[in-house]
Amino acid sequence: MDRDAFWGLVEDARASVDDTVADADGVADALTKVLGTAEAEEIVGFGTELARLQVESYRWDLWAAAYLINSGASEDGFDSFRGWLLAQGREVWEAALTDPDSLADVVDEDRPEGFEGFDGEGMLHVGSHAYKNLTGDEAAYWKAVDRDAPDTPDLPAGKEIDFDDEDDLQTRLPRLAALYLDA
Repeated sequence: MDRDAFWGLVEDARASVDDTVADADGVADALTKVLGTAEAEEIVGFGTELARLQVESYRWDLWAAAYLINSGASEDGFDSFRGWLLAQGREVWEAALTDPDSLADVVDEDRPEGFEGFDGEGMLHVGSHAYKNLTGDEAAYWKAVDRDAPDTPDLPAGKEIDFDDEDDLQTRLPRLAALYLDA
């Protein structure tokens, strides 16, 4: 599956969700249904493209943005954040990879009570769920995706950022820092 087809499926799913910022799981559910009508090979292609996007977005500057936005971000938390970012669609995704500080235009600095972060873990499992629903064999999905997907590097790309250095965060991500460090 090529990138345009991948994003086309994401946009189809997003169209059925009222507020993708707050409901990345709704996008994941809709996307699982959309993929449920595809052939097994197409679902694997979707998973392979998702894996490529995850590797491309494994960057210090984006992780720092996730750290600010979610008041912290473990490695798993960063993965889930990137799932949430996928649910925001191609335009927001590409803008965030060009300039992670652009996410200040997307997120709401007012965190409601019980806020657990901008989390889209469900987006990371859409392909495996759709494949399992179709074939009953989730393990075959992961084997096929792992065969074609790039490996995640040991370290994120770019210059390392100390997430506890507020001055560095303010320099690199001034708009997000203004929302979340000064709040």
